[in-house]
Amino acid sequence: MTEPNDAAIVAATAAAWPIARIFITGGSGYVGRNLIRHFVGRGIPVTALARSAKSERVVAELGATPFSGDLLSADLVRGMEGCDVLIHAAADTDHGPGTESQQRVNEEGTEAVFKAARAGSIQRAILLSTESVLADGRPIINVDESHPLPRRPAGSYSRSKAAAERCALSYNGDGMAVIAVRPRFVWGRDDTTALPNLLGAVQSGQFAWISDGDYLTTTIHIANLCHGIELAIARGIGGEIYFLGDEEPVRFRDFVTALMSTQGVKAPEKSVPRPMLRFIAGVGDRLHKLSGGKIAAPLTLQAFATSAVTITLNIGKARRELGYAPIITREAGLAEMAAATRNA
Repeated sequence: MTEPNDAAIVAATAAAWPIARIFITGGSGYVGRNLIRHFVGRGIPVTALARSAKSERVVAELGATPFSGDLLSADLVRGMEGCDVLIHAAADTDHGPGTESQQRVNEEGTEAVFKAARAGSIQRAILLSTESVLADGRPIINVDESHPLPRRPAGSYSRSKAAAERCALSYNGDGMAVIAVRPRFVWGRDDTTALPNLLGAVQSGQFAWISDGDYLTTTIHIANLCHGIELAIARGIGGEIYFLGDEEPVRFRDFVTALMSTQGVKAPEKSVPRPMLRFIAGVGDRLHKLSGGKIAAPLTLQAFATSAVTITLNIGKARRELGYAPIITREAGLAEMAAATRNA
């Protein structure tokens, strides 16, 4: 099943805020590629930042115009010429101990991109954020956008993305509306992030359920995320944050088992207790810090916090203010993936 092409949805969003041209960062990444397909399929021109010849080819093959450079390029304003919308999707998503590179990409990169957008003609800017800005290792249950950021983030990814979110939203106003969207567990066709990591862990023998995987998670199919971002452009209120997700949370084990099944892989039965992993993550982070990075942590609290506890999001605000509703069901998305595997 392909992404629905509902004429009524297209007309409604176009009427709310017509788009002349979109500038996308992270265009060759998983979300970026699908955003290009989504908007090019709507007949909307797209320019995408590309930092390598390979990225330029990917962007061009998808029908967008590549602009050579990176997040800190001095000529970003020139790349945004003729664009009235920015989608900042580029990020360093590593869940390890954290690096200067991650801080530079997620924090300094966001500052540079939104500074360029302010200097250019951008009128609507979307930051692709993450629910991980709330992660501190404890369960996150049915939270809405009013939930405060933790005093002690789980790790570098959570910390740097929270800083990026604050930075982006500080640019709201003076003719540019800035909106942040927070998806959780993006999945679906063309997945080059979550699913490959899961399959790699199975193939290496390192995969194990945490406490049998018996906890809930919010997910979002890539088509639902693209649709939600389009609605955020059309109807989002400047300075606001919106959670986006599939219809209902799902048991982590059930969903991951179904994901693996679409690739013809049977999920292992091995399980480890959550308290033991939480202890290992805490000790590993401390040893890495005390050793100045010489001792590699076998598991970080960042990785634990995003995969080992209940994380469910309340998407009511997106429903009310954006008119958001998922356009593809979890069952249809899984069937699409299984069909693609059979036909590969």
